[in-house]
Amino acid sequence: MKRRQRLAILGSTGSVGTSTLDVVARHPDRFEVFGLSAFNRVDELISQCRQWRPTIAVVPDEGRAAHVRGELAREGLGTEVLSGAGALCQLAEAPEVDSVMAAIVGAAGLQPCMAAARAGKRLLLANKEALVVGGRLFMQAVSAGGATLLPIDSEHSAIFQCLPEERSGWADRIDHIVLTASGGPFRLRDPATLSAVTPAEACAHPNWVMGRKISVDSATMMNKALEVIEARWLFDLDPERVKVVLHPQSIIHSMVVCKDASVLAQLGTPDMKVPIAYGLSFPERIESGAASLDFLSLAPLTFEPADPLRFPGLQLAWDCLRAATGATTVLNAANEEAVAAFLAGHIRFTDIHAINTRCVERLGSNPGAVSTIDDLLEIDRQARQAALRHIKELVA
Repeated sequence: MKRRQRLAILGSTGSVGTSTLDVVARHPDRFEVFGLSAFNRVDELISQCRQWRPTIAVVPDEGRAAHVRGELAREGLGTEVLSGAGALCQLAEAPEVDSVMAAIVGAAGLQPCMAAARAGKRLLLANKEALVVGGRLFMQAVSAGGATLLPIDSEHSAIFQCLPEERSGWADRIDHIVLTASGGPFRLRDPATLSAVTPAEACAHPNWVMGRKISVDSATMMNKALEVIEARWLFDLDPERVKVVLHPQSIIHSMVVCKDASVLAQLGTPDMKVPIAYGLSFPERIESGAASLDFLSLAPLTFEPADPLRFPGLQLAWDCLRAATGATTVLNAANEEAVAAFLAGHIRFTDIHAINTRCVERLGSNPGAVSTIDDLLEIDRQARQAALRHIKELVA
């Protein structure tokens, strides 16, 4: 009998994490949950530990760890509860772990992703920032560790599914790729009114169920900008060969335009369980739990360009990819701080782009030497400080 695949799910209480557990629950003969991690939702993590009985659970600090330990001990559960960034890396590289679902939002996911890559894991990458921040260094770690990198973002999974399993043939086939974007909740909104957008409006995505940060990124289309950067590294393409088109129905998840002008596309309902199931089972296919497309009831599929007045942040992807190494790290760090300030009610929706632009202009042209992950983390720190200063100026 084939041994079950042992999983570590980093960010198990988020939308991708819970969807992963939903898929895993459908295949108890194939998967075993070895480790889980959460940031704020520790009570939900405790519930997950009751159900899945992982060997290890990780939380950010010792205070939350003590709470989780106490609750689990009262119920006689033997899960070892660890805390801190080092514990995340320890889980990601644990020899018992076969596959790591990297679903932590933000730059905090970089180091555990690096640990999993260096340890040669099957790395199911839902964390954009590992590539947006890590870039070439991250891809070098994947290669050096012999890791298998499987994209989980719906767009990158779609591209991956359209390409042959053997990566060496990709360059000979691809002319360019097209990432689709829904346009979010403000695709038709008058750009002059965007400064009045509330956090609740920005988080009300018309097609996808996502966390608050990624929902705001979708509303600004910074999410798509980060995906452009991610695609450049995942598929080893020059930035100009990564294109974006709005597709409001979110049925075609992305496309490969081949050198012979053929177009390969992956279609499906807008449900993250589909790319998650493919990543978990690659190169096989398993039931995901997502609804199948009914082509006879589909609305017409439409496409349109992204309006630069509504979505000025999208262009920053190509600008940063053409700039010095580390510029994409600056963009990501500034955006994380700006989105957090917007969600907290401190700045306006349109201030997010203004802050991102100012930080990229100030630091992106010469962020400093980059030869290690520590160099990138220092650039990340400086960019966050700059963004916080700009936020403080706006609030004053």
